[in-house]
Parts: sequence; structure tokens; C-alpha cells
Amino acid sequence: MAEFDFIVVGAGSAGCVLANRLTRSGKYRVLLLEAGGSDRRFMIRMPIGYGHSFYNPKVNWKFETGPQEALAGRRSYWPRGKVLGGSSSINAMVFVRGQRHDFDDWKQAGNPGWGWDDVLPFFRSIETFERGGDIMRGGNGELHVTDMAPSVHPLCRDWLLAAEQAGFRKTPDYNSEQQEGVSVYQISTKKGFRASSSTAFLHPVTGRPNLKVVTGAFATRILFDGSRAVGVEYEINGVRQIANARREIILSAGAVHSPVLLQHSGVGPGALLQRFGKLLVKDMPGVGRNLQDHLGIDYLYHSRVGTLNSQLRPWWGRLLLGARYVLFRNGPLSLSVNQAGGFVKSSTGLDRVDTQLYFSPVSYSKPTPGVRRLTLPDPFPGFFIGIQPCRPASRGSIEIESPDVKAGPVIEPNYLSAPGDMEQMLAGVRLIRRIAEAPAMRAVIVEEMKPGMATQDEDALIADIRARSGSVFHASCTCRMGPDDGRNVVDARLRVHGLQGLRVVDASVFPNVTSGNINAPTIMVAEKGAAMILEDAR
Repeated sequence: MAEFDFIVVGAGSAGCVLANRLTRSGKYRVLLLEAGGSDRRFMIRMPIGYGHSFYNPKVNWKFETGPQEALAGRRSYWPRGKVLGGSSSINAMVFVRGQRHDFDDWKQAGNPGWGWDDVLPFFRSIETFERGGDIMRGGNGELHVTDMAPSVHPLCRDWLLAAEQAGFRKTPDYNSEQQEGVSVYQISTKKGFRASSSTAFLHPVTGRPNLKVVTGAFATRILFDGSRAVGVEYEINGVRQIANARREIILSAGAVHSPVLLQHSGVGPGALLQRFGKLLVKDMPGVGRNLQDHLGIDYLYHSRVGTLNSQLRPWWGRLLLGARYVLFRNGPLSLSVNQAGGFVKSSTGLDRVDTQLYFSPVSYSKPTPGVRRLTLPDPFPGFFIGIQPCRPASRGSIEIESPDVKAGPVIEPNYLSAPGDMEQMLAGVRLIRRIAEAPAMRAVIVEEMKPGMATQDEDALIADIRARSGSVFHASCTCRMGPDDGRNVVDARLRVHGLQGLRVVDASVFPNVTSGNINAPTIMVAEKGAAMILEDAR
């Protein structure tokens, strides 16, 4: 039976950072377990290849929620990374820290050390920003962040001008001091390749003798001696194996799998676990509760001028762009299709931004899970303008649905269930049209195709939101950080309440979802979490 100082379950956005930091001194032996396989795939390394990974079961868990009443009974598709790098290997790469208020709210919720001023040094330490480091941005971290501004489609300039005409200011850097405003997005790439948590933090250190990385290892149970976590049971090709931890076990399996693994291990809502015959280690009602996600919707426009559709749709266009990417590592294939956007207030008088905007100079039909090829867009010039409310109030749950550890979980986001969430969606879609009606956009729009200008009154807008909105893939908060009041799972040092030798370090510990894409704050949580683990070990 193998023994290590630390066992990290999940080599995703957080787990790769932990593996790097916990082995850096050479003092501790670390085992990193990952259910998926290698990320050394062309469609992962090429940025626009995420359209292929979006439905590829070899690198994606391909979860679905239960039917959502607020979405007209539809299920929502939830891609999650099943590969080294986790979801940072299959996401759209948009790098967003979140708003200052997000983290100050974390601190005010009873989590000392998690305010904006507390977390900023850890954001800085993980990144190298292409424009250079300063008091707000990092210049020496492992994760490279690219400014897309010199490379985006020219139509992005028209959209940014229209947003200004609609009353929204530009910001030179939404990840710096002036977080509010519209701009071109920044993405996690380096020299034309995807920069994932794996490529940034794990691959450079796999040769360390005190780090063991095991892929294809599906964790089935945390082993306890009384209230202390002492080991992890996992399977490789159906063969059961056990590893013991002298110091700690750290769950970094993500907002879906971390609570599910706890529940299968006897830590979670007592009635649920007893229903499935799980030996109860600790009755913790908060495990799997408080789930939050961003819900978004796109409006589709037919364009008078060429978009990426015009370059990507013809076979010869794809051939030329492919050759350009292979030879020079640039062009549209080296970028995200989410090229511009920002963080704005949907109405005057608000004390903080409440809406994230997206502009994509490409359009494609979004089918049910099956095929979604970003390199085969609509056969006409088109683009999307999208929104997501930054801080929805709705909370849901994730639960095991069977004693079988391989069975998929029950995911119930309860979208739009909280008062005010639908009103925020309505405010967001009205912002889309406000920008589309500005002179710079009117000049390039032939027509609004979805939902179409016949959709005008509030009831019609709500019906469209219910019919077409979907997850923006920012699942979080299912092992929420907070005081031990029965509703939370970990304390401010990410230790599971009432248990020893066990922490959770990933997006599941967020007290509330941040305002924007969550990969950057997840990596920050791992950077800060690793520092706390090492402090406590000393």
C-alpha cells in the first residue's frame, strides 16, 4: 500500500496548482490522482479546438442537469473536463478575476483572509500578463494571459463603439483597477497554444521525484479512521487500489465531483446517505447544497459585413486558416470566439456591475449534445451578442442518485428560482438590444434572427429566455466555505468542518459565484490554499 504526505484528488484547474506548490520544496511526497487521461491532444492545445472537446467523451464528463422548470422543462448541458487540466483544458479560455465586491462578500460571509486585498497577491502570483506586471497584474507567474486586442476580428471594434454609444465606458483592463466597462477579452494562451492549469503548473514539474501523477484513476472513496481522513480508494481499469496520506487528503475534483465523492464516502446529508446504504461518517447537510451557476442567453444577428463565418465556412477558408495556424500559431484558430465583452450595470443607481456581456464575431447553431463545430459556422455572415447576470441568487444541489460510485449525479441548479433572477435576465436582454440599436451596430446588422424583433413585450422575452437560455458552465459553491453553522462545508482555511486531515480546494468552496468566468478565481483559490496547507504543515 503506497503512502504519501498529501493526496490530491483531481488534476484540474486547482489540483495541478496544488501538485506544483506542495512538491516545490522537495520535503513532501504528493500523489495526484486524475480520472481522465493525457491532455497532449491537438484539439486541446489549439485554442479554437474547444468546440471539439465540448462533446468529446474522452476528455469530457458530459453531465446534464435534471429537467428545469424555469427552462420550460429542458435539461441543461454541463461539460466538465475529464483530462489533465480539468475544465481549463476544454473551456473558452476567457481570463476573468471577478469584481472586488465578490471577494469582499466572501470575507463578510465569515471567511477572514478572503477579501479582495487578501486574494490580489495570489492572483498576481499565478499569472504572467502579456502587457507586463504591475501592482495589479502579475509578471512572473506560470499561467500566461494574452491580450487579444491586436488580433480580434474588426467587427469587435464596431461592437465596442456601439457599447460606448449606448452609454458604457471602455476599460483598459477589466482585471485591473477599473473593472467596470467593455473591452476585448483576455485569454489564457501562450504563443498560440492553450495555457491550461496542466500546461502551466503540472507539465513543468512532472519530473520531480516527490510527485507521482496517476491518470485513469477514478477515486471511489475517502477512507477514514474515526473522524480523520487517512486514505483514498481508487480504481484503475476496474482494479481497486488504496493510497494512504500521512498528512492530508485534498479534494480538487471540482464543483460536481468533490461533493459527490464526499457523499459516497459517508460525508453529507445523513438521510440521503442512509437511503443509499452509505456508512455515515459525518452528517453534513451542506455537502452538495448551495450550488450556483451562471445562466446566459445569446441573440443572433445577420451581418451586412463579413464575420468569422465567412472565413471558417468555406473548405478553402478552413484550409488557409489551418495552414496559418500550423505555420505561425496565429489567426482565428489561436483565439477564443468570445472576443469582446465586459462588465456593466444594467441600470443607473446600482452600486456594482450586475451583467457580463459577450460579443462573438461568429455564429453557429447550438444543437443538443452531439456535434458542435466552431470551425463550421452558419453559411451566412452572423454574430452573437450574449449576456449573463453576474450574481444570480438561485441555489441548487448535487446529490448521488445511487450506491454505485460510477453512476452520474443528480444536478439540480434551480435556475431562476430566486426572486429577482428573471428580472436580471430581462435587464440583460434589453442591454443586448440597446447596444444593437446603437449607430455602429445598426450599420452592420441586417436583422435580428433570434429571437427576432417580433419578440418585444415582457411575456414574449420571458418565454424566449425559458426556451433558449442555458448554462455558461460556471458551477460552484457545492462545498461552500463559511462558519460551521450546519450550512457550510469548509472553514476559511478550506478544512472540512469536524473532520481532520481533509480539505477541499476548488470552485466548490466559493461562498458565492464570482462575477464572470470562474477559471481564474479557481486557480487563485488553489494558490492561496496551497500556501495555507504548507503553513499548517510547518
